[in-house]
Amino acid sequence: MKAVILAAGVGRRLQSLTPKCLLPIGETILLVRYLEALEHVGISEVTIVVGYKQELIREAVASWSGSIPVHFLVNEEYERGSIVSLWVARQALLDNDTVIMDADVLFHPSILERLVFSSYNNVLLMDETVVHDTEECMVVVLQGRVIALTKQMPETYDEAGEGVGFLRVSRHDATNLVKSVEVWISQGLLDMEYEDALRDFFQATLVGVEKIGGLPWIEIDFPEDVARAQNDVLPKLPERDRDLSRNG
Repeated sequence: MKAVILAAGVGRRLQSLTPKCLLPIGETILLVRYLEALEHVGISEVTIVVGYKQELIREAVASWSGSIPVHFLVNEEYERGSIVSLWVARQALLDNDTVIMDADVLFHPSILERLVFSSYNNVLLMDETVVHDTEECMVVVLQGRVIALTKQMPETYDEAGEGVGFLRVSRHDATNLVKSVEVWISQGLLDMEYEDALRDFFQATLVGVEKIGGLPWIEIDFPEDVARAQNDVLPKLPERDRDLSRNG
């Protein structure tokens, strides 16, 4: 199993001078936390889609002491929506089961384990304790399968919860995902988030959910999220994950 990390965006709402994946949480940047977690669950290789200040991300990976091979793909239109980054990575999805990850989440390692070791071939993580308000991208489930990953809730569904930003796709069904994204790319709709482009994928493919309510995590979009990550989420992580700099 491989991983694709979408790390090309500017992160305007955070007003950061560096890519969000390079934010230090504790003594360790987010990207190193990702790589360490992926190595821990046995991921065989990582592809990072870069764009904004990509040289800084490449430098961070070069200084990482782990053993997973890391490759880079470049999204030249990184100021557009995340759909472009997923489209850039499309070929990387076709030769192995793949974990697709947004690059701005601080998460408990058990969250990634539930995704990687799920019995579903295709699966999303859902925090069922979160109720839709405004900004949350929700996993929407009807009759045991995901029907949407969206901020616009449908009228009919059985359950819903916030999506963590991680999706596992089997190599056998990755073609359906690529076709679903291509529908929007072919229309030149490049300013949308990739989640909204997966409608046809969910219709064509059985995607299950793994619930993670109760496990600590946070998506980092705003300055106040950084403070919450530092003060609320980081202390709840296992000790080995609090300060990875001590592990080299």
